[in-house]
Amino acid sequence: MKIETSTIVRTSLLVVALVNQLLTATGHAVIPVDDATITNLITTAITVVAALWSWWKNNSFTAAAKNADEYLKDLKQEAKNDSI
Repeated sequence: MKIETSTIVRTSLLVVALVNQLLTATGHAVIPVDDATITNLITTAITVVAALWSWWKNNSFTAAAKNADEYLKDLKQEAKNDSI
């Protein structure tokens, strides 16, 4: 059984956060950052995620593109019904 990539990423981030929290609690600043750096990192992350999501998804604006999306949806539904 394959472990999903997202599970590995979430677990890795949790381990890093826990180690950082424990070291910070004992007086060791492993990830020394200020508020401005955190704000920049969060803003950059949001921008990157939004850009990738918009790039990945099919964004249909015109009537023709919306009709094509609906046609594709119908075809997929027919194929799904035929396989049952």
